[in-house]
Amino acid sequence: MKTHKDLNVWKESILLITIIYEKTKSFPKDELFALTSQIRRSAISIPSNISEGAARESNKKFLRFLFIACPVK
Repeated sequence: MKTHKDLNVWKESILLITIIYEKTKSFPKDELFALTSQIRRSAISIPSNISEGAARESNKKFLRFLFIACPVK
């Protein structure tokens, strides 16, 4: 049975989190609770929304969470 963890977009978003955490380590310490935190939380929200949407009962609801995670412009 496939899950959200099998989706390439979810795998890539986990990789993005790793990169974001690595890059933000070098940010000034006075930004730790401001900019650094906001960037990290934004990155974490992507796979979180994907996994939350995958747990929904319909494809329509899942798609809604995918668009929240990765808005198309």
